[in-house]
This record gives sequence, structure tokens and C-alpha cells, in this order.
Amino acid sequence: MTDRDVARADAVYAALLERQGERWVQPRVERTRRVLELLDDPQKTYRVVHVTGTNGKTSTSRIIESLVRAHGLRTGLFTSPHLERFTERIMVDGEPIADGAVADAWDEIEPFVGLVDAELAAAGDAPLTFFELLTVLAFVAFADAPIDVLVLEVGMGGSWDSTNTADGDVAVFTPIDIDHADRLGSTIAEIAAVKSGIIKDGAAVVSARQDAAAEAVLRDAAAARGATIAFEGQDFGLAEQRLAVGGQQISVRGLAAAYDEEYLPLYGGHQGFNAALAIAAVESLIGGASQAIAGDILTEGLARATAPGRLQLVGIAPTVLVDAAHNPHGARALVTALKESFAFDEWGVVLGVFSDKDAEGIVAALAPVAAHVFATTPVSDRARDANGLADLAEAAGLTVTVHDDLAQAAEAARAWGAESDRRAVVIAGSVVLAGQALALAEAEDWKSGYDA
Repeated sequence: MTDRDVARADAVYAALLERQGERWVQPRVERTRRVLELLDDPQKTYRVVHVTGTNGKTSTSRIIESLVRAHGLRTGLFTSPHLERFTERIMVDGEPIADGAVADAWDEIEPFVGLVDAELAAAGDAPLTFFELLTVLAFVAFADAPIDVLVLEVGMGGSWDSTNTADGDVAVFTPIDIDHADRLGSTIAEIAAVKSGIIKDGAAVVSARQDAAAEAVLRDAAAARGATIAFEGQDFGLAEQRLAVGGQQISVRGLAAAYDEEYLPLYGGHQGFNAALAIAAVESLIGGASQAIAGDILTEGLARATAPGRLQLVGIAPTVLVDAAHNPHGARALVTALKESFAFDEWGVVLGVFSDKDAEGIVAALAPVAAHVFATTPVSDRARDANGLADLAEAAGLTVTVHDDLAQAAEAARAWGAESDRRAVVIAGSVVLAGQALALAEAEDWKSGYDA
């Protein structure tokens, strides 16, 4: 990597940021499809595992990618948002794409961007957006790599998401809950209907355990597409899990075989369920659910799985964890994981939430473990004001202080945590805050311990 390559990649990101933002979406997948057609459909040059749901998408995608890579296949992984640098969203063989490679891919697509923007303007439509172009950029970069299998995380919803221009050999559904209700629907059935749009003709579908309404929608969609479908609890599942140093030991009943006493280096009971879903997805990919994953391959794939920003240990003395929990479902999973995986009596919660998220629900979910809330504001124009967040915490009966930025909140929380070896700190509430926390922890070397 050269300084010139870094500058070129930074220029690509700057050009993307000039577009309508990542959360500005319309049900218009055909615009992305138009650009890809002009580029000879790079997304059709590799197999695809397409992942949607409300929570657990990124962790499940990362475990799937690690398992596929352990088979000796060259992998791509597309996830969002990023924690620190946008190249994290486009992973090739487990590493962020090289700056030069992403800049070269942009050079390939840029001539067609103006052409499609002009077509959209003539039709009275808005230009291509940040996420639409990021998706095209990723598809081109993966074709150029080249890769064998792409693990593709949906940006939002499913049917009209720009990632749905790819045809998934396997469609994966993590738990579906209420989120983005203004765009996806106000009921779980409505949201499931949008997400079910990633099911393609003849595909294999694997799903986490779902609400009855969501399950019915997914079954109907699979039947209409001639796709097979398997559900956690009925067709596969997590058979056993127990704590282990640095993670957990799991046993999984897969679609093709049982896998006993495998090590997963991730904290939280929910990650065991994510791993079971990932195993079923990979079984479906490699053998149509009839071929077991070889033992050494499974062991290697699980052992190399990572989930940055998901219950990630970033500090000691006091213990500091970072988790991207950004909605009530994620916050509940975080609370369960803290109770199950750690033995601390009190948790300080550094909390920063975006204005379009259910802050009241997040606070309510965190309340059972939050001995002290350190309210702050993530660096984003979408961030909720820390004072309003503090009001919600106080209304929930929690002790709370307000801090201007993450650095001040983290300093106060670490000082609080250092007062007792029975205390620990978790930073949560948004992916952006998690990314900022990872950078701050590294810059201040929190793993050396708190120094007053």
C-alpha cells in the first residue's frame, strides 16, 4: 500500500459521500441493475450467499465467510456499515480490500455513473445513491479479485435493496424483528415480506427461529420460488454451548451432520446461534444440505471467525467491551451475553444512539445491568442529543451523567470502573460509536490498564 493508493481510495470515499446518504433509500433496485448491466454483470461471476434479517447479520456473515474460506475457496464479504475505514466493507479473503484495488474498481465504474445519472435525471428521478454505488463498486472489485464465493449482507430490507441484483445460491435469514418500520413496514409479517425478496428460484433457504408470522411469510416465499427451506429448531440448531476461555464451546445439529465440542472465539450465547445458522448455510452451499463439513475445516473456520465491534474486549483494568447494539433486540442480546459470559457485579454503560433508532427501547433493554449510564453523542449528523438520551435513562430510574463526546464519556466510565474490580464498562448504542471506541481504545492503549 502506497500513499498514492491511500489518497486514491480516500477520494473514492469522498465521491461516495457526495451522494444521497446511506439511509436515503427508495424501492428502486432497477437503477443498480442498470449500472451492472453496463458493466456486464460482475455479480454473476461468483456464487453468492445472501444474508438478511434484523440482528446478527454481520456476525453470521463473518462466520459463514470464515467457514467458506476454510474450504480453500477465495472469498468476498460485503457488510455495512464500517467501524473505522470504508474498505472494511469489502473484504477479500478475510482482509479489507487494498486501497489500490478499490480505486481501480472505481475507475472502471465511474464512466457509467454519469450515464445512468443522466438517464435518471431525464426520467425525473434522483441520482445514484451512496449505497447503490458502493454495492456496484464491491461487485466489480470482487469480480476483479477474483473470488469464488461472495457472502453478501443486505443493506436494508431485501427485495428492493441494491444487493438484490445478485442471485443468492443460499438465502440466509437471521431473526426478524421490528426495525426501520418507516421503510419496511410496521408489523413483523410486513418486514418479513420485504426481506423474503432475496429468495431466488431454486435457492436453498436457511433461517433462524422466527416469529410465527415471519415463518409463514418465508415458507410461502420459498414455495413460490421452488426453493428449499430449513428452520433453526426444526431442521438444525444449537445443541449445546458452554463458556470457554475467550469464547465458548458449542455443539451443533447441522442439516447434514452433528458437530460436537467445537470452539468459537466469540462471546455471547447469541453468537452460538449465529454459528449454527452459519453452519447450515455453508452445508447448503457446498452440498445442498446433504454433505457434512469436514471436521478439520469446521474447526479451522470457526476458530478464525471474528466479529469486530461485537462484544469485543478493548480494555483491561477495568475491563472495557465494545458492542454495536443499536436497537432493542441487539441490546437485549448484549445484556444476556454480559450476564452469561462475565462475572462482574456492576456495568457502566457508555451510550450513544442515533436519532432514527428506538432509544427508549434500547435504554429499557440495558436497564437491568446498567449501574451507571454515561450518555454521549456519536460523531454523526444522525446522532441523538446526549441530554435527551440522559432524560430517557433517568426516566428508567438509572444513574446517568452527560458527556460532550466519547473521549470524555470513556474517561469518566473507565475511572468509575477502576474504583472496583467488580466493575466493568461496555460501550454500546451504535455502530459508529463502536468504531470510534475501537480507534480511541487503540490510540490510548486501554489494554495497558487505566492510569489515573
